[in-house]
Amino acid sequence: MTTTIDRDGVAARVSAFPRRAADRPDLKHAAVAVCVVEDDGVPALLITRRAARMRNHAGQWALPGGRVDAGETPVEGALRELEEEVGLTLPPSSVLGLLDDYVTRSGYVMTPVVCWAGPVGDLTPQESEVASIHRVPVAELDVEPRLIRIPESDQPVIQLPLDGGFVHAPTAAVVYQFCQVACRGLDTRVAHLEAPVFAWR
Repeated sequence: MTTTIDRDGVAARVSAFPRRAADRPDLKHAAVAVCVVEDDGVPALLITRRAARMRNHAGQWALPGGRVDAGETPVEGALRELEEEVGLTLPPSSVLGLLDDYVTRSGYVMTPVVCWAGPVGDLTPQESEVASIHRVPVAELDVEPRLIRIPESDQPVIQLPLDGGFVHAPTAAVVYQFCQVACRGLDTRVAHLEAPVFAWR
């Protein structure tokens, strides 16, 4: 399948998606921006490499995001983190909808916020958290994931190929659901997809 998407199509499919929220008041709340930019008309997702000196998840692929502050909604938190981490300021009107909450092994309920930025200029990584910013064409991400088994879990670990390596959950799970929902109009669930053990802390 050739991945061809536009803002209106993504907005329609995401708004029609019957998302599932995780009712886990015992966990911390986080939000990530699943942000579509356009490079020469080609839709791409903003994906970062976390800084090597980060205490948690150093060097891993990630979507811009983080913990939701007190009094913030997931949308507000995702847009704030997008501005802080990559220097991209977007209005609330850029938000197209939410995907399923994903409960991470590190103790968060993560809400993915889908937004459409369109063409953007240079972006600036927040040095303390972001090593590099990547604009990955959606067509390169809209692929079948690799599912592997590990002895520590009954659920399959999801891996998405990127840049000669793999993106792991939770980022891989969120990106995979985005492609399934926003590109293909499918109600694919990903809450059961596991992260590798090194990402559990």
